[in-house]
Amino acid sequence: MNRGLILKFENLVQLHCACRQLHTLSYRKVYRTKWKPVQSSVYPIWSVHLYPQFWQTDKLISVALPHYRHLATKEEKKKNRKKLPLAKGEVEIRQKMTVEELARAMGKDIDHIYEALLYTDIDFNSLEPDSILYEDYIKLIVKKSGMKYKSAKLKEEKKKENTDAVKRPPADPAVLTPRPAVVTILGHVDHGKTTLLDSLRKTQVASMEAGGITQHIGAFLVHLPSGEKITFLDTPGHAAFSAMRARGTNVTDIVILVVAAEDGVMEQTIESIQHAKNAGVPLILAINKCDKPEADPERVKKELLAHDVICEEFGGDVQAVNISAIKGENLMVLAEATVALAEMLELKADSTGLVEGTVIESRKDKGKGPVTTAIIQRGTLRKGCILVAGKTWAKVRFMFDENGKAVDAASPGIPVEIMGWKEVPSAGDEILEVESEQRAHEVVAWRNYVEQQEKMKRDLEVIEAKQKEHRTEYEKKQQKLVHLTWRQRKAVLYKANKHLIFSKPKERTEIDKNVLSVIVKGDVDGSVEAILNILDSYDADNECKLDIIHFGMGDISETDVSLAEAFNGVVYGFSVKANETIKKVAAKKGIKIKLHNIIYQLIEDVKHELNSRLPPSVVENTIGEASVLDTFSVTVGKSKVPVAGCRVHKGQLDKKMKFKLIRRGDVIWKGSLSSLKHHKADVQIIKTGMDCGLSLDKDIEFNIGDEIICYEEKEVEQTTSWDPGF
Repeated sequence: MNRGLILKFENLVQLHCACRQLHTLSYRKVYRTKWKPVQSSVYPIWSVHLYPQFWQTDKLISVALPHYRHLATKEEKKKNRKKLPLAKGEVEIRQKMTVEELARAMGKDIDHIYEALLYTDIDFNSLEPDSILYEDYIKLIVKKSGMKYKSAKLKEEKKKENTDAVKRPPADPAVLTPRPAVVTILGHVDHGKTTLLDSLRKTQVASMEAGGITQHIGAFLVHLPSGEKITFLDTPGHAAFSAMRARGTNVTDIVILVVAAEDGVMEQTIESIQHAKNAGVPLILAINKCDKPEADPERVKKELLAHDVICEEFGGDVQAVNISAIKGENLMVLAEATVALAEMLELKADSTGLVEGTVIESRKDKGKGPVTTAIIQRGTLRKGCILVAGKTWAKVRFMFDENGKAVDAASPGIPVEIMGWKEVPSAGDEILEVESEQRAHEVVAWRNYVEQQEKMKRDLEVIEAKQKEHRTEYEKKQQKLVHLTWRQRKAVLYKANKHLIFSKPKERTEIDKNVLSVIVKGDVDGSVEAILNILDSYDADNECKLDIIHFGMGDISETDVSLAEAFNGVVYGFSVKANETIKKVAAKKGIKIKLHNIIYQLIEDVKHELNSRLPPSVVENTIGEASVLDTFSVTVGKSKVPVAGCRVHKGQLDKKMKFKLIRRGDVIWKGSLSSLKHHKADVQIIKTGMDCGLSLDKDIEFNIGDEIICYEEKEVEQTTSWDPGF
């Protein structure tokens, strides 16, 4: 027998044996068993391994059994697949769920979810089983599946226990002891409030204020010659600091209303009266600057009658004292009137137990860290006390009086500066003492949780409104494209968005050029609050959008500059500094840092920056006017050109300028002249009283009585319509 035929036959036998063996293997489902080799009896020279070795089995399976493996895997999957729980018509949903989680909750497969989303604006190319779906789409899928949904978030909220700190119940009258009166000085800007306090304290606070205007709340304890103590709060009179004045009246017992004798009742005077009425606090009227020749105290008293402030001489209950703060006249009379009113009020407080108070002002000091000025209203504050205010807490390390002198304790009615806060609390926050640091952590955690829940609720409302708006827009667009094939739709959408896809970063910046992004840094919380309150009144978004991307306390940092660079913004600092390194970094990045000490100058700077972002408006300046007295046409080549015979009656006509044709008050045409002639000669200028013939760059028939206006266009810088109120 031919040797070649023998080899072919041997190969066929081997293949046949291998197939039989693999057939057996598929039934027994054994993949890694190592069987013994068996020798063929017919051809002892050529041994046939009916049971191949371990490595040979792998090789044969990888080559010969892809279909078997596929079937085996499918069979295994069927066994291992978990049975999805069938939803009984109601699905429990969360705000965010993956496609897989939603399918499991509904008792459906993933394909069902995809099918339900076919007619929405979701991009299927990016949708995976682990892709997150938001609540709006989750509800839509459940509805399309004929099921109802219920929210799972309510169950989670009920489990959270309220761990907030609260004020103690009212104290027993037997434990109450007298305390100093807290007196707030209110009035219009520059009416002499701080000068009055300086005279009482014999200090010079006013000279240290920027622009001579108080820009913070100052809390001071004044010792009168009679031995009485009064805590004074000096509030800013500027329009920007309305919130500070409101805080001052909320913690005070008596309000001294300062009115300049020569100016009378002004805007912030009226606002101060309203704050006092809202707080239910009695008033004492101090008519200042009575030493001036133009002073008229009686006029002031009469003007106040219109605002329901009735002095004693007119049958009311408001004491009025004529003073001169700068000369120190009648100050003791004012102090005695204040002490007398305080005695009538019988001011007492509980100086035992846990401390309660109010943050008057807060700031971040370089050496001391977060610092607050506070007035204690109950209990006695000592070193080591654990305090909570807003969403931060403190272990009191040091306390100082208004002169910077360290004190060991502060009783009710006493203003004190507190060190040891973890973060800066907000001015106006309530201070409560708690038993331990652990308890303080619990209170802060609860308050953060409550704020987070409220924010989530607000965000959800905004998201739902935006989604509804986007869906409406999407449905409108789809309605326009409903008659097109999917390929045609894709082409239309590509053309619509092509300019955004291929626009360069610089071009995108141009698109957002009419947006002013600002970062606000201030020395104290109250200053930042006042600036933000003014910026919140901005109402000209249609001209230029104002976006506050960050605000805080402390000096300008490199982080502020980096943030401004990211948003192409401006950094504004109020009574803070920026060191030379920061200034150089900002200059290198092209970022503006603007520092101010007077609030209205800062706001004027913001207005100027807004104006610079507005596109210039084009203004037409009329140079000359002419009337059409006659019309005719001339032949130029093969066409006839309309010509107007005119007389200039105002200004002059300059061929280089732009012209417009006015008929019965309507502009018929705008453009340039193709010719301007005087006595058949081409000229550039026709002056008043001269006749001329002219033709336009467009064939338009003239009528006798038409007006020809010569004008030039100039770009003029626009100014914002926003009025901050001062």
